[in-house]
Amino acid sequence: MILSIIISVITCSALILFVIFKPTIKINKLKLDTFWLVAITGAILTLATGTLPFDYLASSLDTDSSINPLKIIVLLLSLTMLSITLDELGFFEYVASVAIKKVGGSKYKLFFTFYILTAILTIFTSNDIVILTFTLFICYFSKNAKISPIPYLVMEFVTANTYSMLFIIGNPTNIYIASFFNISFLAYFKSMWLATILAGATSLGILLLIFRKELSKKMDVPAIEVIPVKHKTLSIIAIIHLIACTTILAISNYINLQMWIVTLLFALSLSIVLIVYTVIFKDIKPITHVYKRLPYTLCFFVLSMYIIVLALDYHGIPSYIANFIDGLSSAKPVTALIYGASSTISDNLINNIPMSLGFASILNEVTINSIVATYSTIIGSNIGAYVTPIGALAGIMWMRILKEENVDFGFKDFIKYCSIIAVPTLVAALIGLLLII
Repeated sequence: MILSIIISVITCSALILFVIFKPTIKINKLKLDTFWLVAITGAILTLATGTLPFDYLASSLDTDSSINPLKIIVLLLSLTMLSITLDELGFFEYVASVAIKKVGGSKYKLFFTFYILTAILTIFTSNDIVILTFTLFICYFSKNAKISPIPYLVMEFVTANTYSMLFIIGNPTNIYIASFFNISFLAYFKSMWLATILAGATSLGILLLIFRKELSKKMDVPAIEVIPVKHKTLSIIAIIHLIACTTILAISNYINLQMWIVTLLFALSLSIVLIVYTVIFKDIKPITHVYKRLPYTLCFFVLSMYIIVLALDYHGIPSYIANFIDGLSSAKPVTALIYGASSTISDNLINNIPMSLGFASILNEVTINSIVATYSTIIGSNIGAYVTPIGALAGIMWMRILKEENVDFGFKDFIKYCSIIAVPTLVAALIGLLLII
């Protein structure tokens, strides 16, 4: 037990240090993220020291349960593939350029345009996809308009990590925790819709308050042209796939079809379409670019952290923690606050994906207000992303993009702007949850 705790603590500590001080390493021309390398090292140590028996891991990976990490990885890759395809075809840039064309010289109109686009696209794709796509567009637009990108970048990051709570597919953490407890797509939405709305309204109000002076200034209207979609027919087919996939996910529980199967079938279908396009037009760019951009390192990270957390679970550590928290209070509001706050804090100590893996095991041992505890943890896994950049992989990638685009926005700036939004937004979301459950 002690060795398992030591390995997990060292791994998580090393993860934080590498994310802050050495997020990437370069081997010849190959540039690698360190977060997944640290996780793999921890997983190898866990298995090599016998802290987690191989047969226990094998039985866990062989289970037909929806929490099988291999199924969750397939689900993540499949959903991401659908979204990345639309991005590669230029759909997101097209939508953004059409909307921005109409804002005129008003920074408030620009702010709300970005806000609405970020919210809608996050709901139907995921926070990671929107952040990776829109961040570059905001930087590009701001340079051309000769305005500060900070209000729009902060808004984008906060909004993406707020509205990612609405659907299961909005965040990998939602997927894992909901899958762990067999929560259906529709049941999840029914429990989270009010929490998301209240959180969205709260974060928006604070954002407007923080940036009111900057947004009240006029700007020169930049000469921006509507960016055309690269392949209209392919884009339409990809949109149909995404809408159909989301629709079937919503009813998957009623037709007895696991979510990972639904997403895999649609990803395979769209892949076939791309292959046919490649054969007919002899253009391999759409399919090769899509599959090159899939987050394979995230898969290694998830599986590695799963091994570390499984070792803790094997030694019964989550049950100790759950029993301790159960003893604190039997009142729903207190349970919501404890799990919402602890998951938010844990996000920024070990990152939200390892947090979700660990908390799922803890939640499995909870005997009092387990539903409230589960959804509060999900809320914390999303909102915790904008306390510090360590809170989520999206934050790490977002900060890297800003650095590459020469945007003056460091670790202290992130905490200065984003963290003060997190606490009231978390409280608002928990109130919305308690009004429903």
